[in-house]
Amino acid sequence: MSDRGYPDAVADEFPPPPTAFTDREDREVEIRPYEGNEADHETLVEMYDTFDPADRAQGIPPGGEKRIREWLDAILADDCYNVIAWCGDEAAGHATLVPDGDAYELAIFVHQEYQRAGIGTHLIRGLLGHGQANGVRKVWLTVERWNRAAVSLYKKIGFETSDAESFELEMGLRLRADEVAEEPAADGADGGE
Repeated sequence: MSDRGYPDAVADEFPPPPTAFTDREDREVEIRPYEGNEADHETLVEMYDTFDPADRAQGIPPGGEKRIREWLDAILADDCYNVIAWCGDEAAGHATLVPDGDAYELAIFVHQEYQRAGIGTHLIRGLLGHGQANGVRKVWLTVERWNRAAVSLYKKIGFETSDAESFELEMGLRLRADEVAEEPAADGADGGE
């Protein structure tokens, strides 16, 4: 168990992928779960290899193909949940939920050619829907406090700030209610009758 704070209220249902929409630039985009195949993996390597270094936050995505591949191997593992925003055959964005104790850490990346077109909102909603469909209960993330666009997006989705003591904000979201395990009755709990 972590000491992170999460809202008491459970978030609304999010649509599980696949979902499709037209972005603000009139491009057809589809959000699909990562299939684990080599073609999807290589497309993500290409997307991250051309990612603008100015758009990196907290050291990710890493630079250089070797480091990108190592990083992707970690976040595309079987215990993680991943979705990709596809614009034709190109990856426009990628979002991941990585297990961390009793919760999952969220990270989202939209390639600079596709930013400010509404893709991030659909991508995060698709990822959260994928997580809900797979039983994920709690999600957290960190964001640089001066990244107002991202903070606004996360708040719109339903995230609440749980820690604001550093240059980063930590935010949490409850996707499902916690299961409460019933404790077995102790011997003699019936009053000794």
